[in-house]
Amino acid sequence: MTDLGPTGATAKNMAYPLDAWYVVAWDHEVGRREILARTIAGKPMALYRTEEGRPVALADACWHRLAPLSMGKLIGSEGIQCPYHGLQYNSAGRCTHMPAQQTINPSAMVASYPVVERHRFVWVWPGDPTQADPDLIPDMFQMDSPDWAGDGRTIDVQANYQLVLDNLMDLTHEEFVHSSSIGQDELSESDFVVTHDDRTVTVTRWMHDIDAPPFWLKNMRDKFPGFEGTVDRWQIIEFQAPSTIRIDVGVAKAGTGAPEGDRSQGVNGFVMNTISPVDESTALYFWAFMRNYRLESQLITTQLRDGVHGVFGEDEAMLTAQQKAIEANPDHEFYNLNIDAGGMWVRRLIQRMVEAERNLTSAPAVPEGAH
Repeated sequence: MTDLGPTGATAKNMAYPLDAWYVVAWDHEVGRREILARTIAGKPMALYRTEEGRPVALADACWHRLAPLSMGKLIGSEGIQCPYHGLQYNSAGRCTHMPAQQTINPSAMVASYPVVERHRFVWVWPGDPTQADPDLIPDMFQMDSPDWAGDGRTIDVQANYQLVLDNLMDLTHEEFVHSSSIGQDELSESDFVVTHDDRTVTVTRWMHDIDAPPFWLKNMRDKFPGFEGTVDRWQIIEFQAPSTIRIDVGVAKAGTGAPEGDRSQGVNGFVMNTISPVDESTALYFWAFMRNYRLESQLITTQLRDGVHGVFGEDEAMLTAQQKAIEANPDHEFYNLNIDAGGMWVRRLIQRMVEAERNLTSAPAVPEGAH
């Protein structure tokens, strides 16, 4: 296998863009009259809903003495009260009440982050709010489409978020990390194709006329009781900047036309993944497994969720160990194999986003009257 050389990436420069949408919570985690504390991209946030149900994300530090607003309480239809001295803020982050005085300091406010609720998630934009375009939210329509059913969980990953992206963009690791469930020799032996543009990277792999691994054999028998024989298997991994990956996966009876587009003789799922950096060494990993068959079966939904959770637990152990090794070797440069082609492009797109933000903030001001 050809060595593609070092990426130039080390533990010191695995940064994250701020001008981007990240999932901060599942929609059900943000209660109407409760406050949830979360940190996204190094920014602590206090999350809640107004009385009419609109999600709000404020900086989790009072203007006065930086007391965490998440320790406070909700006031009125949309406000929050500091737990320390009782300052109150509206959903825009502006102070509306100060104790023991009539005049409110006009500078008294906290950051209010743009928030959008979509695809069963609450998304937040931690960067420049004027750049927060909802059209940039990654497409995860399977999460709330009536044609798909499924469920997922959240993993508190003790590793840099880009390590999770690396893991998902190269699924040959399944042969070694998940040998008892979804791994098989054909993963490393099969060819793959990588395509990309300025916001997406796609890795496509087909394995023809192979034995189905245990996980997929079980799914085939859920739809086709008593199934025996070989299958055509596919993995189509699509990265959407900055940190969402949809994986179109499945198997079909070998030779029935799945590679040409007819998947009727198989089972199809989408592994939905969106990873939000907390800081340089931890992340929140939101995932779900969605399927388009036997939609009525809650049993299958639960079995798939729990089965995938077990698989991802093996990944979590590996990523945690990898992060510890990186911290012990902070100047080590990552080298690439052919299988890293998709992950390399992901890192390049993220780095371009980070550099574009840095260049924008470091650009000299244009003198007044200059053209």
